[in-house]
Amino acid sequence: MTFESAATYLLAIFLFAITPGPGVFALIATGVNAGFRRCLPMAVGMMISDVLYLLLVTFGLATIAEHWGEFFGVIRILGALYLFYLGWKLWRAPVQNAEVSSPGKSGGNLAGVAQGVLISASNPKVILFYIAFLPTFVDLERLGGSSLALLVVLTVAGLMAGLCLVAAGAARARRALRSPRAQRRLNRGAGSLMIGAGALLIAKS
Repeated sequence: MTFESAATYLLAIFLFAITPGPGVFALIATGVNAGFRRCLPMAVGMMISDVLYLLLVTFGLATIAEHWGEFFGVIRILGALYLFYLGWKLWRAPVQNAEVSSPGKSGGNLAGVAQGVLISASNPKVILFYIAFLPTFVDLERLGGSSLALLVVLTVAGLMAGLCLVAAGAARARRALRSPRAQRRLNRGAGSLMIGAGALLIAKS
């Protein structure tokens, strides 16, 4: 993998990370509702799921994954229902206790990672992206250990940079609006984003 290919791959992964979709909408909703720190576990979970999909493709299991339609369908429905639940919870959240879970607690962090994994894993477009995208940069049949390690590092860096940028923007909007009325609108807007992300997952095939 040449330097130019690596740089282009990193840029493409970054753009993929900030492209609007269920994961980005859920991240924005979390950032608006609970701030930047609460977004980090979710971003890590989304990154873990993407890296697993990357490994799935590089080890030649993409064909099998493509035929797991029913399995991915169930996961997608579960992910959408979870997003609906979070959206409903955000919509009804009182202003004085707006966070879904405390970012300082390990349970909240683990729940955030699990949420990110579920959201990304339930989106079949993620693995389809890697199936179509990776062969343009590397020969998967001749991929060595060092090249695979580089791909993983670039994927982690590009995804986390993009997702953290999205989270920071959402958290900044939250800090700018601190009145109870504005917080209530932010909660309901975040809830609507969560519900919209769930609906988008349902609509994806």
